[in-house]
Amino acid sequence: MDLKGKHIGIIGAVRSGVGAAKLALRSGALPFVTDMNPAEKLRDYLNQLNNHGIAYETGGHSEKIYNSDLVIVSPGVPLNAPVLRELAARQITIISEIEFASWFCKGTILAVTGTNGKTTTTALLHHVISHSDRVCYAAGNIGFAFSEIAAEVPADGYVALEVSSFQLDAITSFRPAVSMILNVTPDHLDRYNNSFAEYINSKHRITMNQTEQDILILNADDPVFKEYPVKTEARQFEFSMTRPVTDGVFLRGSRLVYSSAANEDFSIETSSLKIKGAHNWQNAAAVIIAAKYAGIENDKLAEGLSTFEAVEHRLEPAGVISGIEFVNDSKATNIDSVKVALKSFSNPVILILGGQDKGNNYDELVPLMENVKQIYAIGSSAEKIYSYFIGIIPVEYKKNLAECVTGGIADGKKGDTVLLSPACASFDMFDNYEHRGRVFKEIVREHLPK
Repeated sequence: MDLKGKHIGIIGAVRSGVGAAKLALRSGALPFVTDMNPAEKLRDYLNQLNNHGIAYETGGHSEKIYNSDLVIVSPGVPLNAPVLRELAARQITIISEIEFASWFCKGTILAVTGTNGKTTTTALLHHVISHSDRVCYAAGNIGFAFSEIAAEVPADGYVALEVSSFQLDAITSFRPAVSMILNVTPDHLDRYNNSFAEYINSKHRITMNQTEQDILILNADDPVFKEYPVKTEARQFEFSMTRPVTDGVFLRGSRLVYSSAANEDFSIETSSLKIKGAHNWQNAAAVIIAAKYAGIENDKLAEGLSTFEAVEHRLEPAGVISGIEFVNDSKATNIDSVKVALKSFSNPVILILGGQDKGNNYDELVPLMENVKQIYAIGSSAEKIYSYFIGIIPVEYKKNLAECVTGGIADGKKGDTVLLSPACASFDMFDNYEHRGRVFKEIVREHLPK
């Protein structure tokens, strides 16, 4: 589409929406941003729009959005929102920000999705590609909004792009050279009519425009892909921690082994990785496949894998107070992420749960809670959490993270861990999970010995 002079509506005046607005302006379009939230919640983003002279409105959607030639929707806006239903009724094209940004990207897109592990895998992929002296950006739900950097990527450059199902729901031509689906477990069912199948199909959209020149990387150990096979023209690679694979990466003893057409030409000891645990070996396996596709030399690949540190907000140490360890796992926005976290600790744990519930089934956590001595229930789901765990594990209401930290100091003993692993979205109390994690770390820092 020639965008010069076109009216581009953007729904959502936050990170991706502002990026899309600036990119639309650069392309000669006339962007207009609209957001339901009041201006005071969007101050930093509105300052960016003001600096670029981009028109916007807050506190609701006026008729102006319906004068758009094209509308870009931010991932936080459900596709069944009234404004989007009305736009569809008026036959106005609606696309996601990653779709829009991909129109301007000349480089190679390496796209990562899955219920869990996306951020770590994307960050590791970016680290490995960058370590090999290639130009590589981390974007999407990590690093930059895709729109912020899409036009800057050179033809021989790469984008390690973390994408969510919400972003994939509104793509039309988005085509990554490499796509990976790390796993699919029930999540965001509040957005998918409580249909797991609908959520799975959303994840599968990552490969819908791929051709035989592209590759799709799948988790061979995830039973979802047997029950719901992915239909694609892309060449498929797999990773497995339980059996050998012909094309992909598998665990042999303590080594991750890369195989292409049964020819093994790379392997690495899992003990050389700084990121620990079987879930991180899976993430590394997926990255190895993508890196080999990109032509990364074996020595550079091994160096990149072995020098990568853990990402922020994922089992991140936040500080030690009176011998009590505080850990920031704010990225754990679903039950499966909390399972991974709980498996990482054998010492007594005080667990902070709660936020915006996404249809969680807490039955799945109970078998892993033998060492959980206390639960602090926070946010809009606090009552649900309290009602479920009362009589199973000691549980208390806490108004905010500050009360959780002071409570952990009072209730904890030397050797305990206070773990923020909420199993819920953050939007009831925070801008996003990063904001929640930063607040938690700041509160812990305030209590550290001076």
